[in-house]
Amino acid sequence: MKISRTGWWAPRLGTVLAGAVGFLLFPAPNLGVLAWVAFVPLLLLLRAADSRREAMLRGWLGGFGFVCATLYWLLPNLIYFFPLAAALVAVLWLPWGLLVWAVLRPDSPPVVRTAVGRGEGEPVASSQAPGPFGWGRGLLALAAVPAGWVLIETVRSWKPFGGPWSLLGASQWNHPAELGLASVGGAWLLSFAIMLVNTCIVLIITARVPVRVGAAVLGALAIVAGPVWFATHPMPAATRDVNVALVQPGVVHDPQARDQEGIAITRALQSRQVGLVVWGESSGDDGLIDDGNDQQQLTQLATSLHAPIVVNANATVPDGDTQKVSYLYSAAGEQGQYAKTRLVMFGEYIPFRGQLSWLTRMTKAAGTNLVAGDDLTMFRAGGMNLGPLICFESAFPDMARNEANLGAQLLVYQSEDTTFQGSWEPAQHASLAAVRSAETGRPAVQASLAGVSAAFDAQGRELAWLPKEYVGSIVAHVPLQAADTPYDRYGNFVPIVCAGLVALALLAMLRLRLLMNPVEIHDPTQLADGH
Repeated sequence: MKISRTGWWAPRLGTVLAGAVGFLLFPAPNLGVLAWVAFVPLLLLLRAADSRREAMLRGWLGGFGFVCATLYWLLPNLIYFFPLAAALVAVLWLPWGLLVWAVLRPDSPPVVRTAVGRGEGEPVASSQAPGPFGWGRGLLALAAVPAGWVLIETVRSWKPFGGPWSLLGASQWNHPAELGLASVGGAWLLSFAIMLVNTCIVLIITARVPVRVGAAVLGALAIVAGPVWFATHPMPAATRDVNVALVQPGVVHDPQARDQEGIAITRALQSRQVGLVVWGESSGDDGLIDDGNDQQQLTQLATSLHAPIVVNANATVPDGDTQKVSYLYSAAGEQGQYAKTRLVMFGEYIPFRGQLSWLTRMTKAAGTNLVAGDDLTMFRAGGMNLGPLICFESAFPDMARNEANLGAQLLVYQSEDTTFQGSWEPAQHASLAAVRSAETGRPAVQASLAGVSAAFDAQGRELAWLPKEYVGSIVAHVPLQAADTPYDRYGNFVPIVCAGLVALALLAMLRLRLLMNPVEIHDPTQLADGH
């Protein structure tokens, strides 16, 4: 007979809210310091689940809350499709919920179900008295819980899942010392450390005293690891300094008018000593590559400023498709092109358009599919090696690393962000450049069409920040420093290690039967009979 439950909705709603706390960690709230404790309630709610199925459900609900809260700014574009997309991505948290429950759930005696005080044959669920657990389970939890979270982030970074936005490691973008861990293992290692500290706090609350002491020490080490690396690995002296002008014309919908506004703002820089000018994404007139007048104006500007200019525009390729292309102009004319290689799903293309074209009627999905470029490239300009990347590509750690390994001394991002001006997305987008700087040991700049434009040094320290409300330009004094970081050399080793940790944890859980539901005994006398 099915057991009646009351109050089932409260912990489930609490799990959604516990996941949604992630929105506080990123701009604009910018409470990244809370990331080290923010997920303790979520872990405790998963731990308290009374079955595997409930743990998986709560994992999904927590993921749903996290995705909806941290990516809320997609709602005006995806409209009715937003909750469905969030629900689909949150499926990644299902196995994590089971994993957390298995390694953190309390030891308890068999669950006795009795009919005392009730009608004949009506079972009543007794409560499980949580019990502390020892070193074996503690070490299992410390390995499995943060490793499982990193694997979620890794899978989310794959193209079908939309990309690696809202990585926990990115919440530390304005804490350069903590970004020291990102230079070792990318944002992945920082995400691991953050979830490790949250797990340590749960063990401090629930485990035996020796385990509590060990968890406290390990948590403290995880927090200070980044600052220690930051302090003991100073950057080499800059080979030179360069003044980089970031041009921000604001929300101008007409491409030709937007192009002319960028030219006017750039002309106003002639009284300044600049070594590079960067325009935002879609800053040039559509068809720039075929417009001789536009190209002549850019060449003349580069000549008068004695500085190269990086612009961006849509370009029609010979087969009639459209690409998003960055162009480098100097006094000698066009010096290089880069076509965006990772496009925004639904924003710049719809997969299986023949079957999903109906989305354009319900949402603001792309009316036509852009075509991705083939390879990354490097611009050589003004005695500098530039690594050009476009918009959404700032979310991908591997792309910045690949540019650094090509020889880039400065990462140059061009973004648009006009669609999301009433939200926190522009600030979140700009903050990613700080993380990419720390990972690669290269300074980074981002010029946004409508803001936020920003610049960071090679350790992720902010050099310039132009809010989205501002129209004009900002000049950042950027030291060209370059240090080959462990992340540059070894790449995405952290997700691989995490996959191994989760695999070993699963073997241990199977051996210890931690994935089994609590034993249910409907007759207390069965305990005495040995059943």
